[in-house]
Amino acid sequence: MLRSVILAASRSPRVERLVAALPATRDLAHRFVAGVDADDALHAATDAIGGGRSVTLEHLGPATHTVEAATAIRDEYVELLTRLAAAGLTPAGDVTVRLSALGRRFDERFAYDNARAVCAAAAAAGTSVTLGMEDHTTTDPTLDVLLKLREEYPATGVTLQAYLRRTESDCRDLAAAGSRVRLCRGGYREPESVAYRSARDIGKSYVRCAKVLLAGDGYPMFATADPRLIAIIEDRARWFDRRPDQFEFQLRYGVRVEEQERLVTQGYTVRIQIPYGRDWYPHLMRRLAVRPAVLGRALLPAN
Repeated sequence: MLRSVILAASRSPRVERLVAALPATRDLAHRFVAGVDADDALHAATDAIGGGRSVTLEHLGPATHTVEAATAIRDEYVELLTRLAAAGLTPAGDVTVRLSALGRRFDERFAYDNARAVCAAAAAAGTSVTLGMEDHTTTDPTLDVLLKLREEYPATGVTLQAYLRRTESDCRDLAAAGSRVRLCRGGYREPESVAYRSARDIGKSYVRCAKVLLAGDGYPMFATADPRLIAIIEDRARWFDRRPDQFEFQLRYGVRVEEQERLVTQGYTVRIQIPYGRDWYPHLMRRLAVRPAVLGRALLPAN
């Protein structure tokens, strides 16, 4: 019930105005969002890479509905990649982009061309791009774009969501040599016909998908902060004779910093997902919907 309430709040401009004005909300945003512009993102990336981690930067914002808006997001990413390279933050630093930000809602070909431009900038910077995933209706279009992009930019990665019933099959299709796949839990409200609903079922699906990816020849990227799942992945990686440099863990900015440090110390690649941008509110609320307990802990008074 709380998850549904939070997701509904993430879509309400009126609730956004009320909630965003609260000091506690702003403090919470500062914990999980690097800042509002590229300077903030690069500062966070420099700190993380200096601490032995890798990073992926994602500009926050709604789907675009005009050529001008989509072009501005494309240019934001191209400039960001140029600055990452100039600062010596590649290849440890890469970017994540959602096709809806690049114009998919109004012109799929235009969105593809924009994604191709971002991939070209990433290649020039010595790094790569991972395509983000949204609700289940975007899965096939995103995978279609992925296959086209990989013809020129084979390092392009994609995000798959363990709560979708189809994802285990998608993992099998994509667990080939050179393929980069980020496996996350998923954070959208989906029909039961296409998605698992209970945390138990989603966790089981995540483990099944992780085993498929570890058994394949690709490069899995496990986006989870769940200590149980991390322990299972560490164990399964040994089953499949995976060296620590043959896969990675991804944790969100500001989440489980001690665990980040432990994994780095153990020799694993740890990539921090660093979001930034002025449209932080919907992102923050979707993250809280996945883990509502974080909200309660964050709003408790400090000791």
